[in-house]
Amino acid sequence: MSEEYGNNFVVLTDENGKEIELEHLDTVEYNGQTYMAFIPAEMNVEDAYELIIMKTELEDNGEEMLVTLDDEDEEAEMFQIFSERLEESFEEEEE
Repeated sequence: MSEEYGNNFVVLTDENGKEIELEHLDTVEYNGQTYMAFIPAEMNVEDAYELIIMKTELEDNGEEMLVTLDDEDEEAEMFQIFSERLEESFEEEEE
């Protein structure tokens, strides 16, 4: 992660050097990996359901880095897990 500010926002730099501001929604430890769910900080109506899931990996220098999920099965499984957790969270807030 390149830079954090505030409690729930992070700015990441993609492989092309473009900065992307995301809002962190949730973190899950699953099968020995740490996964994080984000949404774009500035969402348009078209982005309303865009959930970005990344996992942490250690670089050779020991720094933690967020990477995208390349495996479609892993991505689908984590999307299901985060969707259920976020739905439960919203239901609890409404009570």
